[in-house]
Amino acid sequence: MFKIMKEDIEVVFEQDPAARTYLEVILTYSGLHAIWSHRFAHSFYKRKLFFIARVISQISRFFTGIEIHPGAKIGKRFFIDHGMGVVIGETCEIGDNVTVFQGVTLGGTGKEKGKRHPTVKDNALIATGAKVLGSITIGENSKVGAGAVVLQDVPPNSTVVGIKGRIVVKDGIRVKDFNHTDLPDPIADRLKELEAEINKLKRELTELRNERSNMNANSNF
Repeated sequence: MFKIMKEDIEVVFEQDPAARTYLEVILTYSGLHAIWSHRFAHSFYKRKLFFIARVISQISRFFTGIEIHPGAKIGKRFFIDHGMGVVIGETCEIGDNVTVFQGVTLGGTGKEKGKRHPTVKDNALIATGAKVLGSITIGENSKVGAGAVVLQDVPPNSTVVGIKGRIVVKDGIRVKDFNHTDLPDPIADRLKELEAEINKLKRELTELRNERSNMNANSNF
């Protein structure tokens, strides 16, 4: 246990240039506190002491702003940068040397039973605000970009961005026909559809008014 705790501290110094001293990291890093609380809660969860495990989890959530279900399986050297708003579901499986940033959700879609949360393999990185949903796998050494919504498996050594998540780099090679200035934007697409519908209605209304004017003019004769 102490060896794992030491590794948890060491990865903070490796990943965060703002970390200065061991005392500072131990006392002020909420991500570290959340991980340690989870390891404690998970030990009770494995013994089927579910209520105690959930109480520890909720206390940790209150103090850190990070919600990790006690059933989640987390490997060594897991690093949560800042961490506020991070949510990790019950059946998540996280490998070694994984990094997640604030606002990340590793959640379910509400439809599955059993294994319903993501599996994140070794050395993966999940950037700020990304949502990884469902019983899918993020491969080794893969990266999920900030704000991405990932609903399908991500192969190893890949980079995924956008809504819905799209692979832009695989095995160190940029995927063809991808333009970073042309990321999927469902809100803009829907607004364009609404604008087109409004313009169509305007044209139809103009045609009806013209027909009515012609009918009135003919009736005057």
